[in-house]
This record gives sequence, C-alpha cells and structure tokens, in this order.
Amino acid sequence: MAMPDRISELHAELCKTLGSAIRINILNALKGGEKSVGDLSAALRVRQPNMSQHLAVLRQRGVVTTRKDGVNIYYRVSNPKIIQACELMKQVLVEQLKEGEELTKLVGPARR
Repeated sequence: MAMPDRISELHAELCKTLGSAIRINILNALKGGEKSVGDLSAALRVRQPNMSQHLAVLRQRGVVTTRKDGVNIYYRVSNPKIIQACELMKQVLVEQLKEGEELTKLVGPARR
C-alpha cells in the first residue's frame, strides 16, 4: 500500500476512535493534565466500567498513554496535537452553527 493511502487509512481509524462524544469529553477533561479513571468517571458522570472501556479504546489507538502509581493508573493525552486538532474541529462546528443561525434569521421563520 502506498504511503499516502496508509496515512489516509490511519487517519480514518483515528477519526473512528474519536467518533464518540464520551471520548471527546475524555480528551477535553485531560487537557489540564493526567487523571485517573475514578477522576474521569466522576468529572464526566460516566460509570467506571464504561469509562475504562472508552479509555482502553483510546489507549489501543495511541491517543492516550498511562502511568501507574501504586494501584492507580493515570491517563494523559499522548500528543498535544490531538487536542489542537479537536479544538480546530470544534471551531469549525461552532462556525457552522453560527452560519446556520444567521441563515435562519435571514430566511425568517419556517412556514407550515
């Protein structure tokens, strides 16, 4: 397989990995630094077994890395560019929403 094709495949796999609102929220929670499963579960109000499953997916794809301290495992984003990419996509979505709202204002209320 040619290199650009391989990169495109890896890109698609990463996008699938991030195709969960909970996983995006996990990354947002990790922006400030590493956190344990318990910390993330409490912050995002997600049951710990479910949180562990999402973290396992992120870890398998190399999106997060871990550090063990005693019985606790701490997670952190593996590369700050991942956060930058998510922030950029968020900006695009906010702009699209604003454009949609402006279009709605220009067109006026929908008639039934």
